[in-house]
Amino acid sequence: MKPYDFKKIEQHWQKQWEEQQTYKTGEDTSKEKVFVLGMFPYPSGEGLHTGHVKIFTASDIYARKKRMEGYNVLFPTGWDAFGLPAEQFAIKNKIHPRISTDNNVNNFRRQMKILSLSYDFNREVDTTDPAYYKWTQWIFLKMYEKGLAFESYDPINWCPSCETGLANEDLEAGKCERCGSIVEKKKMRQWTLRITDYAERLLHDLDTLPKWPEWLKELERNWIGKSEGAEFDFELEGAPVKSVKIFTTRPDTLFGATFVAISAELADEWLKNGWEAEEDIHEYVAKTLNEQKEILEHGKEREKTGIFADMYAINPTTKEKIPVWIANYVLSGVGTGAIMAVPAHDERDFEFAFKYNIPIKEVIVSEKSTLPEKAFVGEGTLINSETFDGMKSEEAKHRITEHFKGKPVTRYKLQDWVFSRQRYWGEPIPIVHDEEGKAYPLDVSELPLTLPEVEHYAPSGTGESPLATITDWVNVRGIITEKGTFKQDNNGTNFRRETNTMPQWAGSSWYYLRFADPNNTKELISKEAEKYWQPVDRYVGGAEHATRHLIYARFWHKFLYDIGIVSQMEPFLTMESVGLVLGPDGQKMSKRRGNIVNPDDVVKEWGSDAVRLYSAFMGSFYDATPWNKDAIVGCARFLEKVWKVSGYVKEESIPSLETIFHKTVKKVTEDIEVFKFNTAISSMMIFLNSVDEEKAIGKAEWKAFLQILAPFTPSIAEELWKDAGFSENLHTEGWPVYDSAKTFESEITMPIQINGKLRGTFIVPFDSSDEEVKTSLFKTLEYEKYVGKNEPKKVIIVKNRLVNIVI
Repeated sequence: MKPYDFKKIEQHWQKQWEEQQTYKTGEDTSKEKVFVLGMFPYPSGEGLHTGHVKIFTASDIYARKKRMEGYNVLFPTGWDAFGLPAEQFAIKNKIHPRISTDNNVNNFRRQMKILSLSYDFNREVDTTDPAYYKWTQWIFLKMYEKGLAFESYDPINWCPSCETGLANEDLEAGKCERCGSIVEKKKMRQWTLRITDYAERLLHDLDTLPKWPEWLKELERNWIGKSEGAEFDFELEGAPVKSVKIFTTRPDTLFGATFVAISAELADEWLKNGWEAEEDIHEYVAKTLNEQKEILEHGKEREKTGIFADMYAINPTTKEKIPVWIANYVLSGVGTGAIMAVPAHDERDFEFAFKYNIPIKEVIVSEKSTLPEKAFVGEGTLINSETFDGMKSEEAKHRITEHFKGKPVTRYKLQDWVFSRQRYWGEPIPIVHDEEGKAYPLDVSELPLTLPEVEHYAPSGTGESPLATITDWVNVRGIITEKGTFKQDNNGTNFRRETNTMPQWAGSSWYYLRFADPNNTKELISKEAEKYWQPVDRYVGGAEHATRHLIYARFWHKFLYDIGIVSQMEPFLTMESVGLVLGPDGQKMSKRRGNIVNPDDVVKEWGSDAVRLYSAFMGSFYDATPWNKDAIVGCARFLEKVWKVSGYVKEESIPSLETIFHKTVKKVTEDIEVFKFNTAISSMMIFLNSVDEEKAIGKAEWKAFLQILAPFTPSIAEELWKDAGFSENLHTEGWPVYDSAKTFESEITMPIQINGKLRGTFIVPFDSSDEEVKTSLFKTLEYEKYVGKNEPKKVIIVKNRLVNIVI
């Protein structure tokens, strides 16, 4: 028997698959389709990491199985290559981002191929390709046309290190998720997408996704953050404004408001607009704003502080004057920047009022009340609320809102998407401004608007994009058409191009659609391709994208549905969220810790089949698991045993292997469907051990075993398939079928427990009734020894599992 040379075998089959276009997507639309997609990667300079390997291998196993089952499978990949990380890598390495991106893409593609991933590279997309981002720009123009893309001048999240604006979704604990710098608020001209117009649909339609994990949907629900309540106008005395709007989800507690608290940001705005406040107020506001750079909205809890603002508000229910405080626990990005403080029924207000000796007025009673020790935040019956006394909270919310002219309001924590980036490496925004600053959309015939070729693309340092300094590109002459769009015309008037670029999330918000029709130059996707291939049946990726990519993609998809481009309301039917691959030390892999495992190194040492097998076997797909070198050795040994067992093949089936064979095929078939790859592999290992003990396996069973092994380790399966003389194509021959009736043993060994302790075993026919089990049990030596002629208190029978006798 020839030796198992995994390097030679894998290189041979990888070359043959590529030359024969084995994994090219079929064109037969009469077949049932399956669209499998792993989130396409950002091609970093470091190459693939082990997390990529886990995601891509899992999606590849599933895609291979569905292909073998006869489905028309779309299994593509591409490159999410625009954005800040790519630009920073290029700056660091003193290379143009176009060149570094191309180099990184080539490296990623090479790594994917040596992992035997069955992608259809003919459908590859690249977000930096003008032929692709032409349609990203087209979607933006459609949003502009519908009023969803608009220009504003408001405070945004600004990263002083990356020198660009950021969306809320780009922050982690109030810091830039890319570089970790503390984010500032900075007023800037920007483009924004009105995602809040879709907030309710994004929330509601999560209920139409039964195959998404509930915890993932809950992450999105919390990020969207729907709150239903009412707005009230609180008149002010001694203030620079006549009144302040306050939003509350608890109008039933309005009578209990004993002070109003405003954010330092709102106070700062008043000061800048001429509020003549005392010096200590100026100092407190400045100090609080400075602290918020260090401890931000999503950070750890801090001590609550405040200062009396030398003004009063009028409680609209009692007409009593209540003090206005500036408090550090009120944030400008939440609600209106002002709250009605009800210490008796809000924990933060209670803590603040207790500290500053502000009255606490109870207006809700319940047998569950925690007052006076701490605030009672639940609902109950109203007291100290005049004519509303005795009313239940739910009714009082509506009655008080109506009586005191409150406005019912639904608010969302989700904020409109800041879409501008002050960087070079991104999709140019297809807008021009005339000499008065008025914006006009580019005519569709002007697309794609491509990036200019430049030598210097580092941030300008002024807050503007580097594009602002490229006068030959920025300044353009043209005309405004009857449709109100801009077209270049050298005889036209002067305009300036928009110099901000789109964020990295733009291209990834619709990329899954393009895979179905990647070479279409006339439309984003044809009606026929969209109707056949969409939506994505199995989407595989990281949970960290729940509040960024997934929300953005769902938003864009719903917009495209509204304008008739797609026929489904949701883009992804199923979402599979991978658990992290940790370093061998159990810590998150990082250069600093020195615990990074390079896929190239392990493939070189053990082969791609072993790496694939280990990636699928290392633990639950959904759980974080540390890399274990010893375990990959075990996977390599399993493949060596597979190779050895190929010498045991006989023409006839082996009767003693019949049951375990059918059980194995059943287990693997079912487990791949639910991404339980580790238990599928375990069952194959158990089966192979049985074959090794018998030193024999029938040819039909060997054929089926190679078929169920192929999705996991395709190269060794192909080689042994060829050696066995099977003429059919392994990838299209089909998936083996098990006989359910043969997945059960005809007889089973039942443990005998006496008071929970194992005392012996006995054999009974499979699926015996309780009476049949007892008949056999009472004849055993163990029963006679431990029970004898005594009557047991209880005989507990777990069908086909065990017997426990209580004496």
